[in-house]
Amino acid sequence: MKNVVVVGSQWGDEGKGKIVDWLSSEADVVVRFQGGHNAGHTLVIDKKVFKLRLLPSGIVRVGKISVLGNGVVIDPWALLDEINEIKKKGINVSPDNFMISESASLILPFHKEMDEIREDAAGKSKIGTTRRGIGPCYEDKVGRRSIRVMDLRSKSNLDRRLENVLLHHNAIRKGLKKKVYKKDILKKKLLKIAPDILKFAQPVWLKLDEFIKDRKKILFEGAQGILLDVDHGTYPYVTSSNTVPAMAATGSGLGPNNINYVLGITKAYTTRVGSGPFPTELKNKIGESLGKRGKEFGTVTARKRRCGWFDGVLVRQTIKIAGINAIALTKLDVLDELDEIKMCVDYELNGKKINYLPTSSEDQSKIKPIYKTFPGWKTSTQGVRNIKDLPEKAKNYIYALEDFIGAKVSSISTSPERDDTILIEDPFKV
Repeated sequence: MKNVVVVGSQWGDEGKGKIVDWLSSEADVVVRFQGGHNAGHTLVIDKKVFKLRLLPSGIVRVGKISVLGNGVVIDPWALLDEINEIKKKGINVSPDNFMISESASLILPFHKEMDEIREDAAGKSKIGTTRRGIGPCYEDKVGRRSIRVMDLRSKSNLDRRLENVLLHHNAIRKGLKKKVYKKDILKKKLLKIAPDILKFAQPVWLKLDEFIKDRKKILFEGAQGILLDVDHGTYPYVTSSNTVPAMAATGSGLGPNNINYVLGITKAYTTRVGSGPFPTELKNKIGESLGKRGKEFGTVTARKRRCGWFDGVLVRQTIKIAGINAIALTKLDVLDELDEIKMCVDYELNGKKINYLPTSSEDQSKIKPIYKTFPGWKTSTQGVRNIKDLPEKAKNYIYALEDFIGAKVSSISTSPERDDTILIEDPFKV
């Protein structure tokens, strides 16, 4: 039995949804352990497109249990909308195949508004959040004033908890000359949806312990990427949670001794959404071509992604920080038409060569990439399912990438379709 964590090794948008869906055919349970409905996963199954935001990717498979752990922040209205939306596509969502941690914090309307207020006020210094209230909700969680799923069970407790959180938020709103929130109105809205949320609520840590005892295979699904981690990412241009694999234990209640394998989803080039440093960004026709061929638009926000060459220095760094055992290389086919392909193998900062991303955001913005150039293969790799069928130049690029980052390539994705995947090593069977 193996329990596997899947994380993004770059800035997110690496194609985790497809890989998690593909791996979930072997898993019994799929767990989301951090983030919120700011991170979207797109699945293409039999030409039918599923765009998930909160629901784990395993929800589209029959016989699998999907879980939102305590590390996830949940907009209850967005979740119910997503459940209704996917049900219309023929997917069953019930307490038999879906559960929410009773300890998970809830995103409330004033969180979203605070997110918008801050981003608008920041001007050129804005972080580039998705404006969905994720950060403000995590702040309330750390500040010990958040409303959690379990608080919906008791009217009197909900009343006290709302009074506490609104004392904080309304003071800020008054200072900003914004309309204050009425506790009773918000309480009424929450109690109205409480039964629909509570029917999924469980002590997830206890259920996961039972699954382990029953020898079920658990797949942990991360959101975003390691370079957006609040501690290890390009701070302050990061998300508000820890996106590293260690969070799979903290954000679900399962001990780290039960995590056996970490798979890093890695795009064959690099993309980033929002503000922040991006050493290999291409503001030219090649960057535009990568974006067009790779359909680089956000699942949740439809924002255009910034595109650039593969940054081997960054991925090597995230592999070390995250303890990644192997990578799943995605979107190889997007590079098919290029005459030459570049890989960043070093940085230059103030005239000196360095082999890691410095912590200072000022230094990060000054970095110049040093590239190694590879000849393009100028042949379609789309839909290839056996590594022997890849062009030699494509294989050479993959082997060089593998050697540089210090981790093996366990699979290669050659299209958005579920089965267009070259399997080299199965994480559940290593």
